[in-house]
Amino acid sequence: MPARAGGHSALSRLVAVTVEQFAQEFWGRAPLVTPASALPSRFDDLFSNDAVDELVSRRGLRAPFLRVAKNGTTLAERAFTAPGGVGATIGDQLSDDKLLRLFADGATIVLQGLHRTWEPVTRFTQDLAAELGHPVQVNAYVTPTQSIGFSDHYDVHDVFVLQVAGEKRWRIRPPVLDSPLRDQPWADRRTDVEAAALQEPLLEVTLRPGDCLYLPRGYLHAATALGDVSTHLTMGVHPWTRRHLADEMLAVALRRVSEDEQVRASLPLGVRLDDPDNLEPDLEVIRAAVLRAVQEVDAEDLVDALAARGRSSQRASAVAPVATVRAATHLEPDAVLVLRRHLAARLKTSEDDPVQLHSRAGDLRVADGDLDAVRVLLEDGFGSVADLGADLARRLLLSGIVTLDER
Repeated sequence: MPARAGGHSALSRLVAVTVEQFAQEFWGRAPLVTPASALPSRFDDLFSNDAVDELVSRRGLRAPFLRVAKNGTTLAERAFTAPGGVGATIGDQLSDDKLLRLFADGATIVLQGLHRTWEPVTRFTQDLAAELGHPVQVNAYVTPTQSIGFSDHYDVHDVFVLQVAGEKRWRIRPPVLDSPLRDQPWADRRTDVEAAALQEPLLEVTLRPGDCLYLPRGYLHAATALGDVSTHLTMGVHPWTRRHLADEMLAVALRRVSEDEQVRASLPLGVRLDDPDNLEPDLEVIRAAVLRAVQEVDAEDLVDALAARGRSSQRASAVAPVATVRAATHLEPDAVLVLRRHLAARLKTSEDDPVQLHSRAGDLRVADGDLDAVRVLLEDGFGSVADLGADLARRLLLSGIVTLDER
C-alpha cells in the first residue's frame, strides 16, 4: 500500500482498524467513527478555515465550485455570485460580499470539487483513490454555529467525513434503500426518508477536530454545527459495483448480437408495436440471441472498457506545461524521467493494430523499437534519457507520460 509523508498510508489516516478489518466489517456495510486520538495526525495539513477564506475571496472561483444552503434548501447561484468586473466577462464568480452576509445569517458554504482546487486535498485524494481502487471526490462544508446545512438525506456514494475545525453533531439512521446506485437518489424516496428521519437515530455522535466518520452509501444522516464555525471535508467514494460490470457485459453482448442476421432483419410488414402478442415471436428470437451472447462474455471482454472507465474517473498527478516544454528542448542524456503518479498507464497490443499506451494523459502510439524501453519504464517507474533514447524521452515528456526528476 502506498505510504504518505510520515510513513502513513492514506487510508490509515482515516481509520484505526486494519485494512482487512475495514474491508470485511465496514466497507459498504456499517458506519465507523474513529477519534483523533486513534489516528496518526489531524487534518490541518489538508484543509483549514484559512483555506476556505482564500478559496472564496482570492481564487476567482466560479459557481460550479460552490453551493450555499440554508435550513435544508440550496440557494440559487445568483444569491452568492456576481460579475467578474472589467476585463473578465464572467457573470458567475463567487462574491465574497454576498457570501459574508449569507454566512453571517446562518447559511452553509459548500466548496465542491475540492480535489481539483486545493493541492493538499488533491494529492491526498489521489493516494486514497489508488488504495481503495474506487474514485474519490471531495467537498468542504462550512457551517456557522447551531445551523443545519442539509436535512436528513442519504448519499449514493460512501463518505469519509474529516472534521477539520469546530464541532458537529451527527445523527445517523439506517438506510431506506441498501446500496443505492447513482440513479436512485434520496429525493426519489423523499417520503420514506422523511418518515425514517422521525425514528430514533442508529448513531448520534459529535465530531471534533481530527475525528473521522465513515458512512456507507444509503445511510441517512444530518448534522448540526455546535459552538464555533464547523468545517469538515466529505470525501465521497464512488464505488465500482456489479452494475458497472452488467452495463459493460450487456454492451459487449449487444455488439455481438448485432452480428446476427436474424437480429438485424426488419420486423414484418404491418407490425403492431402496440400489440404484445404481435411482438412475441420476434421477442423470442431476440431473447435467445441475447442469452447466447451474454453467456459467451468473459472477464477479458470487459477489461478494455472497464480500464477506460477507471482512467476517466480520476486524474493523474499535476504536470507543468511551461516547465515541461522548456525541459524538452534540452534534455541531457543523464537526466532521469519519472512516470507520473496515478497515470493508470497500460500497454494495449494486438496482432493487427499498432501498440498503444493508454493512460490518463491520453493514448500514445508506441513504435516496435521503443516497446521494450516503455515496458521497463512502466515496470520501474523511471528511466534515463540515455536508456529511453532522446526522441522517445521527448515524446513521453511532451505527452504528459513522464516528468523530469528534479531531485
